Amino acid sequence: MRCNVGYRVKPILAAAFAAITLATTPVAKAEGLKDALISAYKNSGLLEQNRALLRAADEDVAQAVATLRPVLNYYAKATYSDPASLGVDNLSANVGLDVSWLLYDGGASKFAIDAKKETVLATREALINVEQSILLRAVTAYMNVRRDLEFVSLRQNNVRVIREQLRAAKDRFEVGEVTRTDVSLAESRLALARANLAAAEGGLARSREEYRVAVGHYPKGLRPAPKAPATAQSIDAARSIAYVTHPLMRKIQHDVAAAELGIEQANASMKPNLKLTGRLNYNDSYKDSASVGLELGGPIYQGGKLSSIFRLAVARRDQARAGLHITRQDVAQGVGNAWASLQVARATLAATVRQIRAARVAFKGVKEEATLGARTTLDVLDAEQELLDAEANRISALTDQYIATYSLLSAMGLLTVDHLKLGIRTYDPSAYYNAVANAPADSSRGKRLDRVLRALGKE
Repeated sequence: MRCNVGYRVKPILAAAFAAITLATTPVAKAEGLKDALISAYKNSGLLEQNRALLRAADEDVAQAVATLRPVLNYYAKATYSDPASLGVDNLSANVGLDVSWLLYDGGASKFAIDAKKETVLATREALINVEQSILLRAVTAYMNVRRDLEFVSLRQNNVRVIREQLRAAKDRFEVGEVTRTDVSLAESRLALARANLAAAEGGLARSREEYRVAVGHYPKGLRPAPKAPATAQSIDAARSIAYVTHPLMRKIQHDVAAAELGIEQANASMKPNLKLTGRLNYNDSYKDSASVGLELGGPIYQGGKLSSIFRLAVARRDQARAGLHITRQDVAQGVGNAWASLQVARATLAATVRQIRAARVAFKGVKEEATLGARTTLDVLDAEQELLDAEANRISALTDQYIATYSLLSAMGLLTVDHLKLGIRTYDPSAYYNAVANAPADSSRGKRLDRVLRALGKE
């Protein structure tokens, strides 16, 4: 029995693309990828957390510097005695000042300061790596929302088309052109289309929630993504850049430097130290006293503690060096994985273009053959579904290619606000460090530190 399908391929595809265009057309206050990246950078709690860790590392430098400064303390004492047994006043009091200044400790304090500075530099690189992860997550969330919007549009159009097919099948069944089987097939395919639409809407809802976490708010009329940034011409070139610029590579290098300084510090702790000491005392008998002197001292025997500290420092240095080798391998692997993902996405996209072209031709042919009775309703539905799947594959491939490009940038260590030229004021890691590195104690520097804190939004 003939199966006369009363629709054409061009109107179907035109309706599908119209629905997609409507879903992704910029609207009032629509945001682009740049807006999303800026919002993610400004609203990231993870970045704030790691900035606080960096400021804590800055304070470690200040405390290490303070060990080379004079230490001034006051004291006040009151003593009560039994006058019957001692024959003196039963209450005496005195106040005074104690001062000490480390003059020499074999360089231990200097090595400690340098080690803390290396730790600060390592923590800065860790902050940059967090920045990369924040921006990559925002890119992924942005593209996934756009992909799922297009999926929903395709599924909605699919439901509309199959609903028309079902209506036409029922009309033809009434006049005896098709059997009840054709109607049931159309009903079954409509139920499947509605299930796929529900799944697509669920995927979009999940993507919107991820977008809210990654960017700081729900998506608002996302504009099409701009042209993807340039990366590298080859995998070897990408790895060469990553070895130099990736923040994890630079972080572990500073970690190694800090560990080597730790060995020098442990060795210097075995040397003697020299202090300048002084005391000024006042008592209630008006017998004032003052003294100044030099104090030389050093370890003789501490039960093997100092030797253990030295060996511990050597072990940590060896650990850091091994970490450098591991990090280099991880960075190389990350670049390789990102490069492979990008090549796969490009090849998949090219294949889906050919798939869509072939599916359109096949759909048109099946429809024409169905009008001649050579094809059934099921054949037409299958051909239409294959064309729909091809369109969905193209959308996924486009998304994967875009995300893979930014993943490669991240693997190379270039996914930063500065490299992307987002045009916003970035966090200055040196501002707080410069305010506290010299261990300020006077009021003028304290006011400067207050200004820095206000600029950072911490007061």
